[in-house]
Amino acid sequence: MAGSSQPITVRIARGCAAHPWRAIVGWLLFLALCVGAGSTAGMNKGQFSDFWIGEAGRAESIAADGGLTPPPVERVLITAERGKLDAAAARDAARDVRQRMEDLPAVVSTAGPKAAADGSAVMVAVTLRGDKETAKEDVDALLALTEAVRQEHPGLRIEQTGNASISNGVNDQQGKDLQRTEAISLPVTFVILFFVFGAVLAAGIPVLLALFAFAGAVGLYGLASWITPDAGGAALSVIFMLGMAVGVDYSLFYLKRAREERERTGGTISHAAAVELAAATSGRAVVDSGLAVALALGGLYLMDDVIFSSIATGAILVTLVAVAGSLTVLPALLAKLGDRTDGRRGRRRAALGRPAGGAEHSRMWSALLRPVMRRPLVTLLAGLTATAALALPTLGMKLGTEGKDTFPDSVAAMAAYDRLTAAYPAEGIAHLVLVRSDAAHADEAQAALRRLAERTRGDALFAQDAGGARPRTSADGRAAILALPVPYGENDEAAGRSLALLRDELVPATVGKVAGTQTAVSGEIAYGADYAAHQEQRLPWVILFVSLATLAIMYAAFRSIVMAVLSVLLNLAAVLVSWGVLTLVFQGTWAEGLLGFESTGFVGSRTPLLVFAILVGLSTDYQIFVVSRIREAVRRGAPTRDAVVDGITGSASVVTSAAVIMVSVFASFLFIDRIEMKQIAVGLTVAVLFDAIVLRALILPSAMALLGDRCWGRDRTAAPARATPPGGEPPHPVTVAPALPRRG
Repeated sequence: MAGSSQPITVRIARGCAAHPWRAIVGWLLFLALCVGAGSTAGMNKGQFSDFWIGEAGRAESIAADGGLTPPPVERVLITAERGKLDAAAARDAARDVRQRMEDLPAVVSTAGPKAAADGSAVMVAVTLRGDKETAKEDVDALLALTEAVRQEHPGLRIEQTGNASISNGVNDQQGKDLQRTEAISLPVTFVILFFVFGAVLAAGIPVLLALFAFAGAVGLYGLASWITPDAGGAALSVIFMLGMAVGVDYSLFYLKRAREERERTGGTISHAAAVELAAATSGRAVVDSGLAVALALGGLYLMDDVIFSSIATGAILVTLVAVAGSLTVLPALLAKLGDRTDGRRGRRRAALGRPAGGAEHSRMWSALLRPVMRRPLVTLLAGLTATAALALPTLGMKLGTEGKDTFPDSVAAMAAYDRLTAAYPAEGIAHLVLVRSDAAHADEAQAALRRLAERTRGDALFAQDAGGARPRTSADGRAAILALPVPYGENDEAAGRSLALLRDELVPATVGKVAGTQTAVSGEIAYGADYAAHQEQRLPWVILFVSLATLAIMYAAFRSIVMAVLSVLLNLAAVLVSWGVLTLVFQGTWAEGLLGFESTGFVGSRTPLLVFAILVGLSTDYQIFVVSRIREAVRRGAPTRDAVVDGITGSASVVTSAAVIMVSVFASFLFIDRIEMKQIAVGLTVAVLFDAIVLRALILPSAMALLGDRCWGRDRTAAPARATPPGGEPPHPVTVAPALPRRG
């Protein structure tokens, strides 16, 4: 066969296997270039304006144009460690706080001590320079001073909270949790791979390549952040999670197939020849799978949201780097290490010159598939019933936005915030009413704002002193802002009612009647509501795009519209089951102790979409590998029923191992003390298990058995194009598993 007519994966593998050191050094240089370029370019953090959405975004724009964006404020809370607060000691500590804080360059001003109504606390508000982003850089100096004051005033609990300290605390906590996750997932993955391959080197290579993919992707992500800004590091956890999953899987599938080619002949063909044969089959599947994952994740860009765009960028990069590593440096390593990756069984067969007699077929899966293939219609109905039962709770899914009421109390600033809002309800979240008027109506608009504040007086949906709030005006007098505190968490039902009352009734009845005036309501409650509405509007387009992309990838891979449609339906089934389980687990309280979370009564608004995009990519990934093995048997002349058994049982060990590894990676993220990460971990873990237990064991084989040769269309009789190993050694046939008896 002419080299130019061979698949690109074979030609790449041949070149890398023939010159392994060149490929290995080239790969290491590529990674060094990625990491170095990313470090040099730095990370481009998203600006405050990048997060503006809906009416809340318009309000923030009015505030920014008028110089009315609320400055960053940190609050130092002084309470008693136990018993009743000593008022005199608290005043002394507050005075100490003010004196020290005022000496810091980042501090603009400090407010006088404010005692709680019940005398249980004293608070000092500290206003910082700049905006939210600069505050995150300056806040560590304030925290250090707060800690110093605490040490000098024993008997008092002196703590600091604010948006900057909470944000840094949550990110620091997540970073530590991610390190613990790495410490768990890496050795577990290695142990699983060692059990699969029986060789240290064979087990270590996929883990090493996954880590390389993570490192290279992080470097490239730094460069890409200058096109799609980083949304506060949200993408890094996903990069690691997905990098471990696809990086290990792609290497595992490729390595396992190369070993099968060697074992089939008792080691009579060279490692380079086995690599080429693997490249013609698993290598092509790796490319198709990588494209499927990348396209599925690309659907996140349609959300027009900086958070999803940054996650999509990082996840696509780690997937593509993992594909590149599997096609280049992996063949080089396999060719260079040779017999040391074979394990004892492979070396023993090679020494005896004994062929393995074909791909290994799992006895367990053969037993599982026997009743499936005998009664495919009954099996299909049973599988669909189980799917419907697990997916049904999705109809009751409630979405909410991650915020202060969802962050863990293990973050010190978050625990301080809870105590602050208990003592000072008005110091929590607030609605921000923004007004921009022409010069002729500016005074009238400000008067209307004051009437608006007065109308909230005595209303339980607003804090007690909201009625006395006064607007703050811009330098030119044309813009104004009114803060109306709310004594509820941002996802509380009462908070939603207060927003609806404000937007639908109070604002239209007051400032909304002033001619030449624009109004908009912002704040954390409004942002969450607008963000959820924006997602709801965009979600159908993402689902449509990802489904069409999956359809195109599967059709390109198998030239069968039937298999393409079946794949899309299986993906959607896995997604709905995942969403249903998320609803059952996180909207109730029964699993709190088991998974270590405090139920918020809703699923994070970003979670379903993230689970959908990642899951569709990974589910398509598995389907490509399994269906590729089935089609190989079909193209050798096996009936579709027999080919289904052969493909599933022949790929069972490697696909099951890959699923176990994915589950271990995803489940390790349950140790991150952030409910959004726990939800993503549960959603993906459940989906992978459902794919392995129901989709691959019941629905896929029964559907294909019922469809028969209609699965393949015109591709049924196409001749396969297999690589010819170097030296003219003929490729060895793959043994088809014995046909199972058919009913009737």
